[in-house]
Amino acid sequence: MRQVFHNLLNNAFKFSKPGVAPVLTISSDVISINDTENSPESQHVRICIADNGIGFDEQYAEKVFSLFYRLNTKDAYEGSGIGLSITKRIVERHRGIITVNSTEGVGSTFVITLPRWQSVPEMVAGQQPATTQQSA
Repeated sequence: MRQVFHNLLNNAFKFSKPGVAPVLTISSDVISINDTENSPESQHVRICIADNGIGFDEQYAEKVFSLFYRLNTKDAYEGSGIGLSITKRIVERHRGIITVNSTEGVGSTFVITLPRWQSVPEMVAGQQPATTQQSA
């Protein structure tokens, strides 16, 4: 998860507007998904990372998570075009989803939704973990 935040925060600074101080807002809350009983399995953590950067047209919202996809030329902004693809893979491996809302010239908001409780895999064959769940 450290890589997820590293990629999103680096992008927020990289794609900031020239001459304008970057402003990032990070927030989180616990939400229930698809369950009226509010069971532990339905609880998810939603993390929002918003910036006041250059933003982009929302028609590219899904494409920005594609491997090697770039909205800008290498001349304008450095990078390989794999950061958001890696970020999406990590989030999905944690059984979550990541989406983005963006407005060109205004900024972007990345929203990560993860199950609040994850099963802890066994570290060594035959070794029992101390707990079967951990909080996200």
